[in-house]
Parts: sequence; C-alpha cells; structure tokens
Amino acid sequence: MKAVLMDGFGGVEVLKLGEAEKPVPAEGQVLVKVIATTINRPDLVQREGKYPPPPGDSEILGLEVAGTIEELGPGVEGWQVGQRVMSLVGGGACAEYAVAYASHLMPIPESMSFEEAACVCESYITAFSNLFMIGGLKDKNTVIIHGGGGGVNMAGVQLCKALVPETKIIVTSHPSKIERVKAMGVDLVVDFTTTPDFSEAVKEFTNKKGADVILDHVGAKYLAPNMASLGYAGRLVIIGIISGIKAELNLALMMVKRQQIIGSVLRSRPVKDKAAIVAEFTKTALPKFADRTIVPIIEKVFSIDEVVEAHRMMEEDKHFGKIVLKIQ
Repeated sequence: MKAVLMDGFGGVEVLKLGEAEKPVPAEGQVLVKVIATTINRPDLVQREGKYPPPPGDSEILGLEVAGTIEELGPGVEGWQVGQRVMSLVGGGACAEYAVAYASHLMPIPESMSFEEAACVCESYITAFSNLFMIGGLKDKNTVIIHGGGGGVNMAGVQLCKALVPETKIIVTSHPSKIERVKAMGVDLVVDFTTTPDFSEAVKEFTNKKGADVILDHVGAKYLAPNMASLGYAGRLVIIGIISGIKAELNLALMMVKRQQIIGSVLRSRPVKDKAAIVAEFTKTALPKFADRTIVPIIEKVFSIDEVVEAHRMMEEDKHFGKIVLKIQ
C-alpha cells in the first residue's frame, strides 16, 4: 500500500511517499480503507524523533482516520464491511489502510464528508475529554483555551458553544488570527504577543473571579499566568509542553485557592480508557456534528502527494482549524 514514510528523523525533508506492508487487523480491530486523515502537531514532534508511537502501534504518521471498513478482525461485532467510519489510531493514518480498534470507531453521519470526518477524532475528542470529562466544565463557567486558530482550540470553542452555550470563553491568540477567533463567538480574545501575562485581562473580564477551567498546551511558560488566572477550585488541564517542562509554582496559593493541576495525554492511554472516552463523545457530542451544529473548520485539503506542503503549513502555524490530507 502507498504510505507516508520517513527517511530518518528531522524536518519536512525526511518525508517521502513509498510502499508499506498492508496491516492485518488483530483481535478486536478492523482494517480501515483510509480516505482522509489530518496533520496534527504531534505528527511534527514524531517526525523530529521526539514522540514515538505507543508499543504495538504503527510507526507511520497519523492519529485519526476517516474511511470505510475493509475487513473485520477476530471477535468484532456490530460493524459491517463498507461502513463509513472515523477513528482514533495510535499511528498509521497516513497510508491507504490502517487498523483501528472497533471500540474506538464512530459512524460517520450522513451529513458529513470524509474530509470533515477526518478532523473529528484527534482534536475534538482531545478537547472534549479534557474540558468536560477531566476539567469538569459546566454551563455558566468561564474557560480559557489557549492557541486561537489551532485544531484543538477551535474544537474546544465549538464544543463549548454547542454543549454549554452560557459558558464564557476566553482565547489567547496570535494577532493574525484574532478576528477569525472573534467571529467564532468567543467572549474575550487576548493577543499573546503583546500580553504574554494574560492574567490581568482575565481578572478584569471576570471581575476578579478567575476562570473555572483552563486548557493549556503551552506548558512551562504559561504556568504562572495560568495559575494567576485560575479562580477558586479551578482546574488547569495541561495537554502540551511546547514551551518547556520546568516552571516554579506557588504551592501555598494553590492550596489556599484549592486549585488543581491535571496532566493529560490521549495517545498513550489504554485501549479501554480511550474506548470509554469515544463512547461518551459518541453519545454527547456526535449528534451536534450530525445536525451540523458543529462543522469542522478546514484550512486546506492536501493530497497525499503534497504531504510536505501540509507539514510545512502546520510547522509555520499558518492554518486556522484543521489541515486535511486526502489519501485516496
């Protein structure tokens, strides 16, 4: 099968198209004929040699698939060959075929294209699980979601608007994306280039109450302003560390304010854990995609032959929403 391969680790120059062995579904898995996938920031980190796939998962890049079931593995019930599905995968999405656990599959609603469906699993499930299942976000709360215009950020904004419409949403954003973020219905957008310590803006907006939940992929650089922005009994959910892994923390203030710091990674979680997340997402959020309340935001669709250009767009942070890779 055709697949995106790597000639070692490094920049976009290591990417190449080649032939790989077609995977075989194991117990509880299905083989998916991949129609479309997406480029996510973890793909770049893996390409650089800093984020290996979990043991047993494919070394091929790609964390989410949309396509049709090609073959059912042993013990799989409730799914049919030819059915349109989307799924999280631990790797292998940037290829003509990929294996996925049946418990991680979701049916693609008739109203959605394969390109739209390819955008759902990584970004929207990441945002959903961390904001709602881990962060405990409720209606009428205040939430901060960093990285305006990114896939997880925009997924988080759309999910909040659809599931907790009375929640106040604060987003930090690069100035080039602020107007488009505002157009999403965000309540406050902070330019992180001119206001790296966004805590004062948050305090003013919330009348010093602070945020209930913060979803952060930045890490060390944002720890101090995040904690200063967090309200009483607030939860900071850290899902990335692009600015580093070490920072000082005022433990006394955290204790007095009963704040929580929660670390979270989706890719390496056990199969059973991810299945539970997918089941909750299917029940709670998927209907909002089916009725077009939520429509994935796609910056551009590239062909598999243009994978270098797709990675370069992600690397240069020029996208708003998702970057789709059409496989076939």
